[in-house]
Amino acid sequence: MNTSHPGNVGAVARAIKVMGFGELVLVQPRFADVLTQDETLAFASGATEVLERARVVGRLEDALDGVQFVVGTAMTPRDFGPPCHAPRALFEELAARPEPPSLGLVFGSERYGMANEDVYRCHAVVSIPTAPDYGSLNLAQAVQILAYEWRQALGGFAVQGRTKAPDLADAQAVQGLLTHWQQALEAVGFLDPAAPRKLMPRLNQLFNRAGLQSEEIHILRGIARAMQAAPKDR
Repeated sequence: MNTSHPGNVGAVARAIKVMGFGELVLVQPRFADVLTQDETLAFASGATEVLERARVVGRLEDALDGVQFVVGTAMTPRDFGPPCHAPRALFEELAARPEPPSLGLVFGSERYGMANEDVYRCHAVVSIPTAPDYGSLNLAQAVQILAYEWRQALGGFAVQGRTKAPDLADAQAVQGLLTHWQQALEAVGFLDPAAPRKLMPRLNQLFNRAGLQSEEIHILRGIARAMQAAPKDR
């Protein structure tokens, strides 16, 4: 409501898009053309379709058309206002309902937050837990946090871009490496074959814990070859 900085509008569009939401309503923004200003578009960083679909209205009640549960944002509770919650607990409770309601998040002006009369229109208020000595959040940052929490309550998204499973070496390759290292350690005088103690079993466990990949087997065998080829007397 009463947004004063075009960059914040663009950043908010970006914040909600990455969480899979697309409805943005501005109530009496400072600039009538805020949705098309260069700074807004720059901060949107590709979320221009959110700006294209966004609405500008003159009253909060017009922005809440179709919203079943209205959540305001405030650092401190208001007298006689709706109950104040931490976002995660409230969103999890809403999402757990047989039919989760359509949710509307209301953010106040960057300069003075939400007016009391607007807070009273909300079903609940959330306050983002912050460090006790510094709780100042930029508008877009607050939107990003709450959009993330609501998305997580709804089930979240699968992590994208998972790396390919490593090509782990099989047990035979590990044992071949172990034999090669035993020969190399004997060649450099580190291992006495007459009194090996527990060195090789310990190396065996080390290699198993490491979960060596095939390429790493090749590297370690190359080191063993270099040890075997090293001059015996220096």
